[in-house]
Amino acid sequence: MGEFDDHDYPHHIVVNDEGMYSIWPVDLPVPAGWDVCETGPRESCLNRIEELWTDMRPRSARPAGGSAEGDVPLRP
Repeated sequence: MGEFDDHDYPHHIVVNDEGMYSIWPVDLPVPAGWDVCETGPRESCLNRIEELWTDMRPRSARPAGGSAEGDVPLRP
C-alpha cells in the first residue's frame, strides 16, 4: 500500500486558485499551482474537504457578484 492509500499516513489538504481541493502526501513536493491549507491523517483530510468544498464548480464558473456558499479563502 502506498502513501496515497494509507488511511493513517499524513497528508496535506491542498487548494488551487480555482478553489478546488485535493489531498497530497506530506513527503512529496506539492504540485505547482496548489497551496497547503491544512495537514492531518488521510481520512481526516478527506472529511475536512467535504466540509470546505461545498460548491464543486471552479471559481471561474461560479456566478459573479459575490461569493458562493462554501467559498472559503485559500489560506484560512
